[in-house]
Amino acid sequence: MDNSLKKEAQQLQKELTEHSHRYHVLDDPIISDGEYDRKMARLLEIETQNPELCTADSPTKRVGAPPLDAFESAAHSIPMLSLDNAFEDADVLAFNARNVKILESEKIFYTAEPKLDGLAVELTYENGILTRATTRGDGINGEVITENVRTVKSIPLRLKATKDEVPALLEVRGEVIIMHKDFERLNQTRLAKGEAVFANPRNAAAGSLRQLDSRVTATRPLTIFVYGVGKVTGLAFETQAGMLAALKEFGFPVNEHIQTHITIQEVLAFYNRLAEIRANLDYEIDGMVIKVDRMDMQQALGEKIKSPRWAIAYKFPAMQETTTILDIIVQVGRTGTLTPVALLEPTNVGGVVVARATLHNADEIKRKDIRIGDRVLIMRAGDVIPKVVKVIESARKGTEQVFEMPETCPVCNSPVRRLADEAAIKCINVACRAQLTERIKHFVSKKGFDMDGLGKKSVDQLVNEGLIASFADLFTLDKERLASLDRQAEKSVSNMLKAIEGSKQISFPRFLFALGIDHTGENAARLLAGQFETLETLMAADKASLENIHGMGEKTAASVISFFANQENKRIIQQILDAGVEIQNDLFARETPADHPLSGKTLVLTGTLETLKRSEAKRCLEELGAKVTSSVSARTDFLVAGRDAGSKLEKATRLGVTVLDEIELKALLHD
Repeated sequence: MDNSLKKEAQQLQKELTEHSHRYHVLDDPIISDGEYDRKMARLLEIETQNPELCTADSPTKRVGAPPLDAFESAAHSIPMLSLDNAFEDADVLAFNARNVKILESEKIFYTAEPKLDGLAVELTYENGILTRATTRGDGINGEVITENVRTVKSIPLRLKATKDEVPALLEVRGEVIIMHKDFERLNQTRLAKGEAVFANPRNAAAGSLRQLDSRVTATRPLTIFVYGVGKVTGLAFETQAGMLAALKEFGFPVNEHIQTHITIQEVLAFYNRLAEIRANLDYEIDGMVIKVDRMDMQQALGEKIKSPRWAIAYKFPAMQETTTILDIIVQVGRTGTLTPVALLEPTNVGGVVVARATLHNADEIKRKDIRIGDRVLIMRAGDVIPKVVKVIESARKGTEQVFEMPETCPVCNSPVRRLADEAAIKCINVACRAQLTERIKHFVSKKGFDMDGLGKKSVDQLVNEGLIASFADLFTLDKERLASLDRQAEKSVSNMLKAIEGSKQISFPRFLFALGIDHTGENAARLLAGQFETLETLMAADKASLENIHGMGEKTAASVISFFANQENKRIIQQILDAGVEIQNDLFARETPADHPLSGKTLVLTGTLETLKRSEAKRCLEELGAKVTSSVSARTDFLVAGRDAGSKLEKATRLGVTVLDEIELKALLHD
């Protein structure tokens, strides 16, 4: 190969990378579009004739690659958690007060940034080169969209630093968006081609990034703002502000409106300024994200299951529009709650066409005096769920109709009941068809009977074909009946039957959770199983004994009593037991030695234990009065580290948490 071609390709790659950064990130181009296009065409020519010169970070990667069959899935090194929401100043002040109390610090500084309305992604750089990109997904796993992300011109394919300055591993998190002007231009182009237009910039960004053909993504005007990091090796940040400054130096776009190192009162003032300039920004935002600035404080505050304690999203008031209520219908949910729903004259609210709005319950309708035919103000609560804010009484014509909730279930005609001190009216017939499909899905879910072979589509089909009318019917299904269904192969039928049979031994908490008793989630089910040794003793319990359980609320106690008082529910439970289901209870309250060294302590289990199952270790610890949690924080007393302990061990070491190996744990268990 001519060495001069190699040098020319390297020089063009360097120049085009710099010019792309100046144009898309700095908004300060120094060459014309025509000259840029000529340089790109020459580089493409060289790389096409000499494929070995096309590097992973070449600017030509931005034109896209041939279509994929499907996206792969990849786990995030550190979960991409969602944020708790605040809707008024009091929520933000309460967030600050909790931080002050936990950290025992009188003054905490924060970083505040616009909450962008796009698609969250994670970009992985190894030794400065972009090697993988994923969507947020479910927070634990995301879709691999590397080829698509390479087409986004504001995302560096190589970090702007020398090899010695870049970290060995850097996972960068940000929001991919489309600017307003680019969104309008994109929709105009689609209209001219006779294609459907996008409803809003967020949908356009998300749809563009999830194209199986990255060449399509390359035609979309996507850009990014970065705001955080995941796992980092070879580099440490002391503050959120310092981290953002470093990302900017590496060549990433960082939002110009971010405020750093500010007090909680300055945070509230900045929120008001953002609200004022929101309509004039070049992109969509739906609130402000508030983060504790110091990284050591973030680590000390830790995370909950779904969200960090050190950050919160302060949402803007929802967008509102006026429309007309055409009718009011009643829907029946999984737990039997009758929910009135307004059918609306379709109207666009914040880029989404809204045709329905929740009316919550009969009390809400009465309080707001909502009638069929009313002109109303609606909004998307949290910019998501439409609801009626108020009636525009001055627009009434006298023909509006007062709505009354039905006295029987609109689906099964069973009597409905309103529990004491509750606004909700419920159909308490567990076999009600409207509730049945969702109840069955809940019953067979992983946290319930864990019937792997029964997915949502299978449950829909079984209910629609009339093969199941209650939980108990699942255990009477046979091969012949299942094989008669459309699109059910022999292997699928076999998997269903195997899953059903394998679920017949179940723990008491999971059994209770599967029943779908109102207000009775995983935690309440565990509390009940810890107090009552058998199902029979629980069913015979009175309300007072349930309310006396520490952590048990009055609503849950009332729901449990009502559920087991229903004769139809009792009949179905007996049928389940007659089908061979065995309930095992390892949580029934036992005497806990108050002087045991683990009593009252908080532990985290991580890695692979050689001689103990994690579930067994957790059960033993809880019997000794210990609390087992899933995340490490400053309040963790012990981390039990097995083989391949990973990031939790690193965090525990940083926080000074005592680390135990399996031998030390077993010694304490038998103390």
